[in-house]
Amino acid sequence: QVQVVESGGGLVKTGDSLRLDCAASGRTSSRFALGWFRQAPGKKREFVAAISWTGVSTYYSDSVKGRFTISRDNAQKMVYLQMNSLKPEDTAVYYCAATMSGSSYFTARQQFEYRYWGQGTQVTVSS
Repeated sequence: QVQVVESGGGLVKTGDSLRLDCAASGRTSSRFALGWFRQAPGKKREFVAAISWTGVSTYYSDSVKGRFTISRDNAQKMVYLQMNSLKPEDTAVYYCAATMSGSSYFTARQQFEYRYWGQGTQVTVSS
């Protein structure tokens, strides 16, 4: 069992930056790929970014590419989402998710690929 807990959300203005943190605990001796998803009010949860076990591979949705950066620190059992140039349309609850994978290059981009989910952290971007 793996638990993931997000933190770092908040209220920011258009153009600001924010970093989300995700801490993994539990069976973290296993290797796993990680991802970030978000859900805006009245919309379905959508993929944001993913990173492989080693961090060699990353993948982003078109809506955040060039503005967001996903990274991880396996020694600290953390994954981060650095969000720059935030826009009001980035307003959402952001979720961290994990799935077992020992592949250096595998990134999971679909919700059904993830087994473990956090409770989410709210990000609000005002105009």
